[in-house]
Formats: sequence, structure tokens, C-alpha cells
Amino acid sequence: MYPHQAERLNEVLEREKLEALIATTPENCAYVTGFRSMNQAVYRTRQFAVFTRRGTALVIPAVDIAAIFASGAAVDHVTCFGGFLSSYAEPLGKDEERIRSVADSRCPTPGAAVARALDLLEVRSGSVGLDEAFLTYPVWQHVTKTLAGVTVVPAWSHLLGARRVKSPYEIECLERALQIAEESANAVIQLLKPGVTEREAAAVYEGEVIKRGGSPYGVMVAMGEGTSVPVPYPTDRALRSGDLVRFDFGCAWKGYNSEVARTAVMGQPNRRQQTAYEAIQAGIEAGIDTIKPGVAAGKVFETSVSAIRSAGLPQFQRGHLGHGIGLEPYERPKLAPGNETGLVAGELLRIETPHYEHGWAGLNVKETVLVTDGGGRVLNRSRRGLVVLD
Repeated sequence: MYPHQAERLNEVLEREKLEALIATTPENCAYVTGFRSMNQAVYRTRQFAVFTRRGTALVIPAVDIAAIFASGAAVDHVTCFGGFLSSYAEPLGKDEERIRSVADSRCPTPGAAVARALDLLEVRSGSVGLDEAFLTYPVWQHVTKTLAGVTVVPAWSHLLGARRVKSPYEIECLERALQIAEESANAVIQLLKPGVTEREAAAVYEGEVIKRGGSPYGVMVAMGEGTSVPVPYPTDRALRSGDLVRFDFGCAWKGYNSEVARTAVMGQPNRRQQTAYEAIQAGIEAGIDTIKPGVAAGKVFETSVSAIRSAGLPQFQRGHLGHGIGLEPYERPKLAPGNETGLVAGELLRIETPHYEHGWAGLNVKETVLVTDGGGRVLNRSRRGLVVLD
């Protein structure tokens, strides 16, 4: 674990008077231990990452034991549960001995494995924060009943709060994810001409991201009348002269997420297209200029909306204009009306100003902004103007 994460989590323990934090979501577990379980991502299996003042532990289904040691995750203890069985080739190497040792001491239930991890970390009394976000109510009941001697309280919100301020390493990962997304989006732009379909453009983006070592997600390419659908799957709709094209691309790198949205037009834009785009661009620039520590998240929203309406879209309306981004694509705070949460230095915001008119078209632009003591620093490298395709 990096010192930054340990410092942030220790602050939670002190503030909330807790002896331990137990993460359950893939993102919170990765934050605590650095381990990312393919098994959990695909099959939604249970996993617990325990943080205390004395060290950390991973509590996993037996199928994940080998993955932990292969990943090099630096934790002090590993306990497991479940019936997965393994075979071993003789003679055993060091890692194989560790796998067998953990497997042979497996617990019958997840709750028992969590209890053993807490005992190994010398947590036998006081209050423990359990991340409720990835647990069904029956599993929550099972775990809390098994943890005799401690008081269990919900902790999902505390873990999210710890994750708001990013470390230099996290910022580096987020910047790289964004760079990959923008480079891959540029490859799509170079491809576009009349006759290219949404599905073809999306496939190019995905291939470019993978080629650069990233993982694509949420890949949206919409053309013509399809741009008015807020969250569309790519279709076989082909680009025509005069069409708007709306890109909304996600990319993850080392578990950290980025999103970039741009709008293009096939040929010279007409007045309506140009006016609408200039309005949303004015809105995002006003929002970025508002970002600084202490400013309420709702103030960024209000400033952006006011600028958009003044610049040519008087009927513009939205429920929010962005949020935090990091290990999850959607994190706190939400840039929404009435949100009094003050921005803090070190958090990353994904700000956007989408406009959808059903029966006409849709446009969007997204930027990623690091909150610094001097204001908002835009991490995007690509220009945010309307892209005119030849």
C-alpha cells in the first residue's frame, strides 16, 4: 500500500473511532490492497480487504489464492473460504507452499474467514467499519453475526471519502488513461468519412485502446439522429454529409478510469449546430474557471448552466454536469444543483455539458480537471472545439 492510501485510511479510523475498515467492492478492495480479482469482476464473488493500524489482510474465495500470490499484492495476511480444490506438482516451490498453506487452513464461511483475519490483526473489540456496498442483506447479517466481540457499522461512505483525494501515483494513472483515450479517439476522427458506421468507429477505438495497454469501456459513437440518444450502443448507422457525430469514450489503465467526449460534424456546420456547440463549450469553460478548493460542487453546476443559457441555449437543463472520477467512473462529488460539498485539492472531476434535443441531435464535451490550490488544471490534451471533418 502506498503511504497516501494508508494516511487517508488512518484518518478515517481516527475520525470515526474505528479499529478496522473492511472493504468489499472491487474498487475499495483495490484501494486497500492493490489486488484486483478477475473472479470478483466476472462472477461477482465475495472478497474482503481489511485495513487496521497494525496491517492489512485479504479474505478471498479459495479460487483466488493463486491469483493473489501471482499478483504480488503486498498484504500481511491472507485467509480464504469456499470449496475450490487445487492440485500441486512436486516438489513445491515457495509460492506453491504458500498457496497450499492458505488453502489447507480455509474457513467454512466468509464470515469465519473475516473473523480469522481480524484476529490475526489483533482486532478483538471496539467498532469495525464494514463496506456494505457489495453485500446482500443476508451476507451482511451472516458476517456481522460471526464477528463476535466487535460492533459493526456501515463504512462504504467512509471509504469513498478516503478515495476522493488522489495520490501522485493515482493522478499519474488517471492521466495515462486519459491520454490513451484521447489518442484512440483521434484515430477514430482520422477514420471518419461518409459511409463509416458507428459500429466500425467503435471497433477502431477499442482496438486502439487495447494496443496502448488500456481497457475500453462505455464506448459510444452516435451519428446523425442517433446523437440525441443520451447513452446509445453503436449501431450500423452510417455517417452522412451534414451529420453531427458524438463520441463518448471510456478507458481504464491499471484500474483507473478516464472518459472523453467530443462532437464532430461531417462538413461545415450549419448555424444551429454551431450555436449549440458554442453554447456548451462556453458552459464547460465557465465551469472549469469556477473550480478551486472550497467552492461548492453546486456552484460549478450553476455557473456552467448560466453560461450555456446566455450563449445560445436558453432552455438548457440538466440534472448534473459531472462528478469525481478515479477507481470508479462515477465518484463523489456530484456537480449538481444544491450540492454544498466543497471541492478539495487533489481530487479529479470529470465535467461535461451534454445537450440532447430529441428529434434533432445531441452534443457533448467532457474534460477531466484536477483541483489544485491554484484552481482547476485541465488534464486533457486534445482541443475541445467542434471537430469539422473534411
